[in-house]
Order: sequence, then C-alpha cells, then structure tokens
Amino acid sequence: MAKPSSAAAASGGGRGPAHHHRTRLLLLLLLAVAACASTAGFLLRGAMLDPCDIDARRGSGSSAAAVATTRTGAVAGNPLEFMRSKLVLLVSHELSLSGGPLLLMELAFLLRQVGSQVVWITNQRSEETNDVTYSLQHKMLSHGVQVLPARGHEAIDTALKADLVILNTAVAGKWLDAVLKDHVPQVLPKILWWIHEMRGHYFKLEYVKHLPLVAGAMIDSHTTAEYWKTRTHDRLKIQMPQTYVVHLGNSKELMEVAEDNVARRVLREHIREFLGVRSEDLVFAIINSVSRGKGQDLFLQAFYQGVQLIEQKKLKVPTMHAVVVGSDINAQTKFETQLRDFAVKNGIQDRVHFVNKTLAVAPYLAATDVLVQNSQARGECFGRITIEAMAFKLPVLGTAAGGTTEIVVDGSTGLLHPAGKEGVAPLAKNMVRLASHEEDRVSMGRKGYGRVKEMFMEHHMAGRIAAVLQEVLKKSREHSHS
Repeated sequence: MAKPSSAAAASGGGRGPAHHHRTRLLLLLLLAVAACASTAGFLLRGAMLDPCDIDARRGSGSSAAAVATTRTGAVAGNPLEFMRSKLVLLVSHELSLSGGPLLLMELAFLLRQVGSQVVWITNQRSEETNDVTYSLQHKMLSHGVQVLPARGHEAIDTALKADLVILNTAVAGKWLDAVLKDHVPQVLPKILWWIHEMRGHYFKLEYVKHLPLVAGAMIDSHTTAEYWKTRTHDRLKIQMPQTYVVHLGNSKELMEVAEDNVARRVLREHIREFLGVRSEDLVFAIINSVSRGKGQDLFLQAFYQGVQLIEQKKLKVPTMHAVVVGSDINAQTKFETQLRDFAVKNGIQDRVHFVNKTLAVAPYLAATDVLVQNSQARGECFGRITIEAMAFKLPVLGTAAGGTTEIVVDGSTGLLHPAGKEGVAPLAKNMVRLASHEEDRVSMGRKGYGRVKEMFMEHHMAGRIAAVLQEVLKKSREHSHS
C-alpha cells in the first residue's frame, strides 16, 4: 500500500494517477476497518504486533555476558543485503497472533526482500487448524517463506545446512533436544536466540540450558537483557552468550497510514461511529490482549477515578471514554467478565468499550487521543504498540517498568506511573491532566512522533538487526574453520 507523493497529495482535484491511488488507499483502509472486528484482521498491519517494549544504557566489554548495543550507521541500500542467498531457518514456539511469532514473521519478510532463502518451523502446533493459523501460513507462503513440519529428516537437514538458525522466544529451546538430538552441538554455533519474555516462568533450565553455547542472544530492550543476565546467573547458574539489544521499529505500512491525514480522518470517523463516540469526546485506549498482566483492570479503576475527580472538581473537559482493544468475546474469561462487571457496577458501561483482538490496530490508533500502556510487574519487554501510537502523534501514559522506560520520555512524550495498585491514583491524575490540557496532548504527541522518526522506524530496526546478523555469521564461520 504505497503512499501518494506529497506533490500528488497536494494537487487536490483531477482524475489522474494520484486520484486513483488515493481512492485505492481509502478503499483498503475501509476494508481494514471492516476487518477490525474480527480476530484475524491484519490487512493494515501485516505481521506486526507488540512482542511481549530515553537514553539507552550500553553494555561494555567483550565477555559472553556483556550487553552490546548495536550501531546503526548511514548505510547505502538495504542493510540486510549481505543476507542474499543465505539459508535462514526460523524456529517459532507457536504460530499465533501473539507478538513473538508475528515479529519473527516480519523478520522473515525483511530477509525475503533481499533474497534470503527462509524456512519456517513451528514447534508447538495446535491440534486443530484454525483460521488464524491458516491465514498466517498462507501469508508466509505468499512471501516465499517455506513452511516445514517441526519434526522429521527435512527439519534436521535444513538446520544442518542453514547459514543461520534463529530461535524465537525462550520456549523454542525445547525444539533442540526434541528434534535435533545428537545434532545439537553442530547447530549451536550458528544459533541466534531472539528472546522476548519477561515472565519468571520462562526461566526453566529445560528451555534454555543450551543458551550459553549459542552464537548470540538478541533482546528487545536493555531492561530485559539485564534481567535475563541476572536471572540466568542467579537462578539457573548459567551465563548468557554475547547479548545484543535491538529496539524494534514501525512498519512502512503503518507509517503510511499514520502520516496520511485523509486516511487518519476516515478511520477516526468510522471507528468512533462504530463505538458510539462523538468527534469531540476524548478516548483513552489500551491495546493489548486482555489479561491481568496487561493491567486492564487497573486501567479501568484509574479511568473511573479520573471521571470522579473531574466531577468533584467540576472541570470542564470533553467526555472521556475508555476503549479496551484485545478482548476475546468467545473465550469469556473470568478476568474479562470482571472487567465488564466493574464497568456496570460503577455506572460507566456507556463510557467503556470492548473491542475484539485484532492485528488491524491502525484504525483504533486513529480514533484514539491517548494510549495507555499499563503492563504490570516487570512491564513489557519492549511494547510495540507504544511506538505505533507515537507514530500517530498520541501521548502515552505508561507504567515505569520494562522497555516502556526506554521508549517514553517522562514529561516529554508521555507520562509514567508506577506498576501495581499504587499506580492507579497517579494514572488517574495523569488522565485528568491530559483531559484538561489539550496543549499537553498535542505537544507530547508531536515529540513522540519525532522520537519515532529518530529511533523507531523499520530501517532503524533493519540496520540494528543487520549488525547482529553480521557478527553471528562471522562467529559461525570462525567456529566452522577452527
């Protein structure tokens, strides 16, 4: 979906190529809107979702436990060009709408663009083939990615022949012993382990016992890298390999929508009409799969407190709405039932809107005024939705935990609050502040967009990943010659 040139966009009338191109863009956007209500709608976003994410802290030294921050210089052409004709095996623990698999798919497509031969293996397959799995597999095949069964001689042969093997998430480590068996030592020197997890239950020796012997680990934020370094040493008594921190970037497709005023207006009007929200109302949205770890319960508590503060102080502000994107109506989990019951019990059900999980987040970002990133405990490993919201010039209210602290500049591009129950009151006050001061919303949104353009674009991510792949391939060659 290409964006019209600035000259074409400015030309206004006429029925030339620019007009037809914009018409096509809007039709695609409207199709995406239609897909928003479905679980598998991903026309706009491709293979992109938040995986688990200020000034970066740099690791020092060259020891195996050191954290190396990759550099992104001015590189002519595609920084991944050196991967042309390389055979790359990608091993994912699952194929679903969760962040890890979708991020690995995105890397697969970047590699295919430069002519890499890419093979995909899903270690844990669902017993029943569902529409999501089928759609994602079809998407990969249409991009020229070969999909293999997780087990069998073909999988082993591919791992042995591959120039590079990328294990995605800690859980994918189970595939090594289960499938490669005696061949594990031959493959370890060419493995890059891409880790997105921040939860303690992923720190199991059965998953990561081979971690010290791989060529390198790639992690989405400095906070997560430090956590893994400490936790593996203290709890598992093993060392991390050379570790590279790679911040993620926004896709070109999402940026095209975010930077197109007409597209944003169309999506904003359509989604607000769908939700029953007036154009002058103020929308605070939380866009994550509904679960206790993502903090939707504390978000709604803060929203309710914010509404009460406004009424008590008799502030003249737009009517506030809370939108929870990431619901699963079919599952009807106990947690989601509690969320809906809370809204009814406190009389705010007309202001709280639940939207089924979707990959087509652009329409909801266009309809939103403020994004809330309320992940709890250690926070997000990175938090892809955060930089996507900033691309839409939205201020971000985030927990002061995990990778969010490396994305949001407190007081500049958004406001941070503590995780846990102690963060409810500060989040409520931050909501009231942004509801009361439009100039703060505009200023923070503008600065957030500038930060995205400076640090979190697709070409930034590609450059950072390219630097890692070059080092890992070099290590693998050196090992094979030793």
